Amino acid sequence: MTHCFPIRVYYEDTDMGGIVYYANYLKYIERARSDWVREMGIDQNRMRDAEGVVFAVRRVEADYLAPARFDDMLEVRTRTLAVTGARLVMEQQVLRGEDLLFAATVTIVCIAETGQPARLPANIRLILH
Repeated sequence: MTHCFPIRVYYEDTDMGGIVYYANYLKYIERARSDWVREMGIDQNRMRDAEGVVFAVRRVEADYLAPARFDDMLEVRTRTLAVTGARLVMEQQVLRGEDLLFAATVTIVCIAETGQPARLPANIRLILH
């Protein structure tokens, strides 16, 4: 299943050259992941309060392929590549129409309040499988 999340490029997203500043793509894919998790019915506040764990990005491998510009309408596509007891690996793409602008492989883990690694909660592993 692929989750699709629309994003409009605002002036504040661009650099002096009029293109989307590279770090903003990470913000775009973060928003898309948060929306994806919410749509699956996972309440991250409850997960933190009841189970004492939160999601954290462990690794991002990103490719910047083409620039987005002010007022472009973009779409972030997110799909699961792998789920284990300790991690979730996702592919995320930012497109303008059918043009691929940015692609990333993101590894998500859970951490406890102490900052130590924790297993993904069983209910979340079930949802993702």
